[in-house]
Amino acid sequence: MKIGLFTETYYPQINGVATSVLMHKRLLEKLGHQVYVFTTTDPGADEHEPGVFRVTSLPFASSRRIGIFIQPRTIQFIRRLGLDVIHTHTEFSLGLLGRTLAKLLHIPFVHTYHTIYENYTHYIIKLGVLEPAAKKLARSISTRFCNSADQVIVPTEKVKSLLLTYGVRPDIAIAPTPIDVSRFGSSAVASDGQLDELRTSLGIAVGDRVLLYIGRLAKEKNVEALLGYLQDYLPGKERVKLLLVGDGPERKRLEEAAAEYGISGQTIFAGEVLWDRVPLYYRLGDVFINASQSETQGMTYTEALASGLPVIAMADPCLDGVLRHGGNGFMFREQADFLRYTDAVLTDRYLQERLAAEARHSVSELTGLRFAKTVEGLYERTITRVTGLAEIESEKLS
Repeated sequence: MKIGLFTETYYPQINGVATSVLMHKRLLEKLGHQVYVFTTTDPGADEHEPGVFRVTSLPFASSRRIGIFIQPRTIQFIRRLGLDVIHTHTEFSLGLLGRTLAKLLHIPFVHTYHTIYENYTHYIIKLGVLEPAAKKLARSISTRFCNSADQVIVPTEKVKSLLLTYGVRPDIAIAPTPIDVSRFGSSAVASDGQLDELRTSLGIAVGDRVLLYIGRLAKEKNVEALLGYLQDYLPGKERVKLLLVGDGPERKRLEEAAAEYGISGQTIFAGEVLWDRVPLYYRLGDVFINASQSETQGMTYTEALASGLPVIAMADPCLDGVLRHGGNGFMFREQADFLRYTDAVLTDRYLQERLAAEARHSVSELTGLRFAKTVEGLYERTITRVTGLAEIESEKLS
């Protein structure tokens, strides 16, 4: 098949959607398909990456980018490709382009719903009184776009249930995005010397225990809650450090909060790191922590597990089937539980090793081949269904 993926964000950008689309491309190519990615320009991108085509874009909404100029020759080029299926991964500029071309060229149209936009309206609406209206609009945009697709894909049951409450009518299939486990194995990451050098550069001493968070520093990620949970715990644990890897609009506020809570000396803001170096930072951690409830698939959770890190996370439906309470980590609802589980993992080496072993084992089922076969099957069924409907309509008209 010739498959067109349309996305606003793509490698080398670091976020769940970019990683998901990258995995889509690589895995479907392994099955022998021709995959073309249509995305936005990016200052750090390889201008000559095979099968990737970029349209002019500008930064939008906290380091994300949005396409602003689609040349007619780009549309003609896509027409000449003879795509068998168009698969969008955004509801905005590139997604609208993909949808328009699918309808214009009578190509089956698949859409993956990655982002629960009603959790992100604070980036646009600054006045709290307008927040309900903004959330309603976000739900409406999501519903209309999904209802225009021939097939909808979501990463978790949590997202499927939400879209059903929105009134989404097309079939909704669940296909959890896999990770490349080989990137996160201890033998594939770095030598001990490289890790020692990284620890030194971050101010992490030999013998320090590290609580690790990797992700955007944004309001919806609830990172400040983690700082609040730890304000009374860290001062009594001089050898415990909190390492925050990532950047975002809340970084300055979080740095201020760490100082207010009296834990800035034990809190390390590493900033954004290159995608290829992310596995190094997982190797620095003893336990991965997260209090977000805005995730649709939580890829950092599975990356942490693949790295052998127990995960302690706020209970969320997106963790169903990923985080096994007491097996590869713990789920919490209150601060007291978070601190109890965290202290247990940091002070009990046997518990940490048992959780770590189960963590690695638990992600072995998230294989790329299974995912690629699932999506391939969805494409084939959608093409057959849409083609059949088109033939029926043609017969009616004749």
